[in-house]
Amino acid sequence: MTVAAVSHQVRQLEEGLGQKLLERGRMVTLTPAGKAIYPLLREGFDQIAQAFTLLGGAKEGDAIHVSTTRAFAERWLMPRLAKFNEIYPNIVVSIHASEKVVDLRAETVDLAIRYGPVDADVRGPVLFEDRFIAVADKRICPVERHATINDFPNRPLLAFKWKNQALEAPSWSAWLAGVKRDAAGDLRISWYSEETLALHALERGLGPLLCSDVLIDDELRSGRIRRLEGPTLAGFTYHLIENSHGHPRRSLVLFREWLLDEAKSFRGNALNDLAGDYRLLTT
Repeated sequence: MTVAAVSHQVRQLEEGLGQKLLERGRMVTLTPAGKAIYPLLREGFDQIAQAFTLLGGAKEGDAIHVSTTRAFAERWLMPRLAKFNEIYPNIVVSIHASEKVVDLRAETVDLAIRYGPVDADVRGPVLFEDRFIAVADKRICPVERHATINDFPNRPLLAFKWKNQALEAPSWSAWLAGVKRDAAGDLRISWYSEETLALHALERGLGPLLCSDVLIDDELRSGRIRRLEGPTLAGFTYHLIENSHGHPRRSLVLFREWLLDEAKSFRGNALNDLAGDYRLLTT
């Protein structure tokens, strides 16, 4: 559309509204009426552009680069990627798993899933919040009743080194303060350098672990992992942060919407339809 055609359309709009929208001098500026409706028009045009983006599909071989923590990538994101690949087989998703907080402005990362508080200038939608509960492999738990910390006198408590020093890690000492123990004294703790290693040790029956319910959701639902009677400790929030440089590619919009839908579904199921000992609600 030519400049003259755009000018003609604007004049027709002004005639229909009975108000001037533009001041035409050496520079074209908005009138008070134009300034009043501009934010609403801009929002509408952005939604139209997003709709065309969604309908346009993805280009063959289009790639998305996602940054998140190792544990979240392995335990939550990767098991769900097969569903995305079935819907959008032409979009390639690459995962950068690291405890380091990447700078989206400086690195070639499209999306970051960050755990814990984020800076005000990079806020994004919340995916969900987690909680910390004590759990153990079902093979070392009593069959006839819910497990307690007193059922593991000969096994160490499993723990992992908290990578993000800016966050106050939920601890066994805080959890143990909320339960009754048969024997006094210190419990043995087996430390792991990585959260994923501690989760693997849990699944091999090496002992109980205090961990995020988000990372063991599938295992809790299946009954492979059982919750111990005891308190629930507050965790942190997962945020979705997007690289704001330029207009988002259609593949990125599609992945973002899919991820938000998955998170919404997960939130809806997290407190419902969970079997057996996961329904133990304690404070």
